[in-house]
Amino acid sequence: MNTTFSTTGLAQTAASTRRVFSPFRRYWGAFQEWRKERRKRQRERAELYRLNDWELMDMGMTRGEIEYVVSNRCTDPRRVRSTLR
Repeated sequence: MNTTFSTTGLAQTAASTRRVFSPFRRYWGAFQEWRKERRKRQRERAELYRLNDWELMDMGMTRGEIEYVVSNRCTDPRRVRSTLR
């Protein structure tokens, strides 16, 4: 009885498995990043809602702008408002 195994079959299986799981890893990584950002936005939103109106005014923000600021962190709401005038 001959018990030799071919290593090329194993290499082909590993390569095809990598090709199948590569998109899954990318999607899983993107999902994890989205969850991390979502938790961060929730914490920011909670911290801003804990402030009173005077503290928000000191920062140049109203309570009605909290959702906008949290969802658009890269945009300064004061600059947007000044360009609309």
